[in-house]
Amino acid sequence: MADSIVQVRQLVRTYQQGSIEVKALRGVDLDIGTGEFTALMGPSGSGKTTLLNQIGALDTPTSGSVKIDGQELVGLDKVARSSLRLNRIGFVFQAYNLIPVLSAYENAEFVLMMRGVGEAERRDKVMATLAAVGLAGMEHRLPGELSGGQQQRVAVARAIVGEPALVLADEPTANLDSKTGYELLDLMRTLNEERGVTFVFATHDPKVMEAARRVVTLVDGRIAEDLVK
Repeated sequence: MADSIVQVRQLVRTYQQGSIEVKALRGVDLDIGTGEFTALMGPSGSGKTTLLNQIGALDTPTSGSVKIDGQELVGLDKVARSSLRLNRIGFVFQAYNLIPVLSAYENAEFVLMMRGVGEAERRDKVMATLAAVGLAGMEHRLPGELSGGQQQRVAVARAIVGEPALVLADEPTANLDSKTGYELLDLMRTLNEERGVTFVFATHDPKVMEAARRVVTLVDGRIAEDLVK
């Protein structure tokens, strides 16, 4: 795939649990094209979160290759991996992972501050992004003053404010009621369609499977099905 943002080749990840070797990924090959809206599905233990963590440079493989925009992750040192995550990848987690003492604005701003972006530019980007995710007027609220759905919108804003090439979302709707989950998916589909942001989800949620344009099903660490709608 010429315009692949993610290229995974023969990816293997094993873990040692006591005397038992657990094979989380067993020779996975996967390409994700730029602008895709893709769900990684499968039962618990199928390897989907492990695969997402490999793509996000949060973990290193036992063997195989992972490339983001043509850059090989295997062999990068800790500093280079951190830089890639900061500058190229946005993350949305099931537990939101917001900093509780920071406002919605400050949580969204954090990535830009880490990049050294100037204050005026940070303000323009953060305000525009919070408005885009439906949080205009809530900039100064702390996470504890927001609903679960609003907190997850802050997490999405934080993920996209730096205009990353790729957003990885691990069970982003798991802690939300059905209506809020649909609203969040609509928001992410809009960002995907209007801004061209590539989204990859690891999820159990049928709502995400419905919204995705491609569904990759993992079973026992292998790709069992790859369905493009």
